[in-house]
Amino acid sequence: MKIKTILVSQPEPKMENSPYLKLIEKEKVKVDFRPFIHVEGVDAKNVRQQKIDLNNYTAIILTSRNSVDHFFRIAEEMRFKVPDAMKYFCQSEAVAFYLQKYVVYRKRKIYVGKRNFPELVPLIKKYKEESFLLPSSDALKPSVPEILNSLNIDWTRGIFYKTVISDLSDLRNVYYDVLVFFSPSGIESLLKNFPDFEQNNTRIAVFGNSTVLAANDAGLRIDIEAPTPETPSMTMALQKYITSVNKK
Repeated sequence: MKIKTILVSQPEPKMENSPYLKLIEKEKVKVDFRPFIHVEGVDAKNVRQQKIDLNNYTAIILTSRNSVDHFFRIAEEMRFKVPDAMKYFCQSEAVAFYLQKYVVYRKRKIYVGKRNFPELVPLIKKYKEESFLLPSSDALKPSVPEILNSLNIDWTRGIFYKTVISDLSDLRNVYYDVLVFFSPSGIESLLKNFPDFEQNNTRIAVFGNSTVLAANDAGLRIDIEAPTPETPSMTMALQKYITSVNKK
């Protein structure tokens, strides 16, 4: 069956040159965006119950834009003035760039990894004497605390926000040729919202090994997978599949 409609389980990209726009123009397909999950912040009282005092930390490990937003939100709720000497260890350039929303970049001590968390390790090792805080969601990759524990540093995890399943009940009678997922939480949301979901002719596209595992565990048939050496991005994987299917 030809592909005409695609639902991406993420917010719509704000970039003017989004690769999805190129996909729409080239393949004449309809692409909708709808977050299957969303983030909700926990309050300062909850953070205090985790026995976290922001005065005790000299360095912050930031793994995402959400971690940046919610660290500074909690700091404001606690009326904690973040000291100029605070060190920031950012997992990627995108996270570091986003940090400028809250601090004057050139006047702060900011250390930037390349992309993945393990690539941040050499920078953390250089400052083992610091006391690190990791603001995170309730859904944290197990590999992150494992890596930090292996470094023998003084670090604390704080749950500053939670991943929550979105209400998708308005989509019950709406059908798409392809559903695109980027996390196990997205798969969980699909099954929670539609426990009687039957895949039939719906194609499932997944990004990342953990999402592949979640889809397999849910008994879903995976039709499109990324990243691969040939298709490192989801839009490239979609493009390849659509070109193959629609020309038949």
